[in-house]
Amino acid sequence: MKVSENWLRTWVNPPLSSADLAHRLTMSGLEIEALVALRPSFSGVVVALVRAVKPHPDADRLRVCEVHAGGVELLQIVCGAINVAPGVKVPLAKVGAKLGDTEIKHASLRGVESAGMLCSARELGLTDDASGLYLLPDDAPIGVDIADYLELNDTLLTLKLTPNRGDCLSVAGLAREVAAISDVAVTPPTFDPVPATSASIRGIHLSDPRACSLYLGRRIALRHAQAPTPIWMTRRLERAGLRPISPVVDVTNYVMLEFGQPLHAFDDDCLQGDITVRFAQAGEQLLLLNDQTVKLDPRMLLITDQAGPVALAGVMGGKGSSVTDQTKNIFLEAAFFAPDAVAGLPRRLGLTSDAAYRFERGVDFGTTHRALERATQLMIAICGGEAGALAEGEGELPKRDGIFVRVARVQRVLGIALDEAQIAATFTRLGFVFHKTYDGFVVTPPSHRFDLAIEADFIEEIARVVGYDQIMPVPQVAAAAMSSASETQKSALDIARVLAARDYQEVITYSFVDPRWEQDFAPQANAIRLRNPIAEQMSVMRTTLLGGLIEVLRFNLNRKQERVRIFEIGRCFLGAADATQIESGGLNGINQTTRVGGLCYGEINREGWATAKRAVDFFDAKADLEILFHHVTLDFKKASVSFLHPGRAAQVRLGEATIGWLGELHPALGQKYDLPLAPVIFELDLAPLLPQCVKKYAPVSRFPSVRRDIAVVVDESISAVELIASMWATAPALVTEIILFDHYRGSNLPSGKKSLAFRVVMNDTEKTLEEEEIEKVDRSLKQTLVSRHHAQLRS
Repeated sequence: MKVSENWLRTWVNPPLSSADLAHRLTMSGLEIEALVALRPSFSGVVVALVRAVKPHPDADRLRVCEVHAGGVELLQIVCGAINVAPGVKVPLAKVGAKLGDTEIKHASLRGVESAGMLCSARELGLTDDASGLYLLPDDAPIGVDIADYLELNDTLLTLKLTPNRGDCLSVAGLAREVAAISDVAVTPPTFDPVPATSASIRGIHLSDPRACSLYLGRRIALRHAQAPTPIWMTRRLERAGLRPISPVVDVTNYVMLEFGQPLHAFDDDCLQGDITVRFAQAGEQLLLLNDQTVKLDPRMLLITDQAGPVALAGVMGGKGSSVTDQTKNIFLEAAFFAPDAVAGLPRRLGLTSDAAYRFERGVDFGTTHRALERATQLMIAICGGEAGALAEGEGELPKRDGIFVRVARVQRVLGIALDEAQIAATFTRLGFVFHKTYDGFVVTPPSHRFDLAIEADFIEEIARVVGYDQIMPVPQVAAAAMSSASETQKSALDIARVLAARDYQEVITYSFVDPRWEQDFAPQANAIRLRNPIAEQMSVMRTTLLGGLIEVLRFNLNRKQERVRIFEIGRCFLGAADATQIESGGLNGINQTTRVGGLCYGEINREGWATAKRAVDFFDAKADLEILFHHVTLDFKKASVSFLHPGRAAQVRLGEATIGWLGELHPALGQKYDLPLAPVIFELDLAPLLPQCVKKYAPVSRFPSVRRDIAVVVDESISAVELIASMWATAPALVTEIILFDHYRGSNLPSGKKSLAFRVVMNDTEKTLEEEEIEKVDRSLKQTLVSRHHAQLRS
């Protein structure tokens, strides 16, 4: 919405500059989007009266004019405008005046001296009209600077209002706000209602008193329907972004801008019988003012006469009853239509109107009578004529119930000490009706505020008037008890810290992913499809973190990052996607699991002189996981996973349960996603990895430890982890360490066999181990390997 500051200051004139006024309004919740000063592009131009006009002695199209510009002497001006005539008042650019970059000087036109220039609207930069001189009203004061007379030293305020502040879509509403925040009085324009001089009246019938609870109308017989609209009115309309059309239309637009009440004028001679406000019937049509034919449906509220629809209520009038140049009698309408009856209708029909924009947000039904009287007064003043009696239909107007506002609640929410007197003064400045109770106020919202319904709304109003920038932050006073951390449970943060220490960087990706990622990286999962996705590439909920990690890798590779180590801890959504469960507001039956996923790509180490270049491999990532989850024993078992390299993939097991996978990306997918090298990736369920044993103190032995090496030949299918697990299962307490230190394959071993060598460390904290005890443990471990895994001992 645009409004002239000069017009606004005729209603309320606080001692604030334009910039300060804009700032105060913005800080009260009414954002001023733009503040544009209207500075004239000329200087030295005054109002002048043409006293006499005579022909030029040497030019048929020029006239020699005697002009009175407020001085003692008359000025001689040569002019070629076709509408110059004795008695007209026009702008005069005197000698020394500037029109843009042009300076007016004494001139001789065909031998006749000219002491200035009579101006058109185009020459002043007001409009594009260059057909003749810019004729001023007869009451324009001679000699006054034209910029002051036309109020060109003005500022345009452009407001960016929120949908709940429809009450500020008018000068009256904005003036109320300015008065409230600056604590000055509003002085609205005064006028006397026009007495009815005709008994002519149309009946009003309301078929749905809730959709239209107030409808006013009156007949007006105009004496001069095509009289010119006053320049002060056209000026204010133009600065508000509306184009002057005719006195009748201009007055309805002007009153709408002034009071926020849309009005509509019908050609009274085109109406038949009484006016009925009703909903449309099947098969009805209406040709609107914008030449759009609308097929009406029962949800559309209409203004009708005995012949049928004449207007779409609250939106736009019909073409058949519109005011034209031949209109002499009008039927002027002012009504209150419920916001629900208008909301969404313009959007469905693909049209816009200023009336609908206001009715959708709520119009002040308390000013409907006043707006109709104001429009009647202006029309009679401009065009002359007679006003008929007022016809009225009234239904159930919205109720404005009192709301209880507690003083203690205001203080607690705003965090500032406001006493009862200050709160009461604020309500008074806002124009609220209220009365005091024992611990607060019962406040009745005014008819123009549809957005005030609960106590919090009124607290916000107090904050607006006080000023949000005046509410200082208050330090919170509360007991900050530190929660205890369980020794038996690790947290996701602990996991993230360890991965960060291993040179990984944490990323966060979207839970809504591309369906193609799910097909590539989780083909067996039943991904949940969203009913209303943001975009097709974000239309399913992820069942794996891998898609997001691959996308982050590609993003970095496109920006010349050749070494990437990233991880993410986030939720995945598994299970049957039951649309009814999702639609009802829950995810019943859908398993939401938190997972940790990681990706390694490029060199194992950052480039440097001290380390050899080598690409990261499966075992590097495996080492990271073993360090990350050192508190549990993970088992890595060779597996076949569709999206991993056939020979470089493993299941990650914890006990008997598979909790994730580790491996190198499948070459086909690496090619599909334009990856020069295959990244090593892993993903594990987080929950099974968080429990940990409480650490126990163990004394350091004063006695020497003993080492025995056990070398065996086993089948290729048997992993070292299985052998170590078997030895630990039968090892006595004095065994403190079992580690694989050698892995050999060669031609001197039978086909399908491999040699593994283990270091076994034994120690006793109470005494020195004897040879017999050592040999007993050694024989027991070897016997376990032979009996359980058919191992062949090597000497």
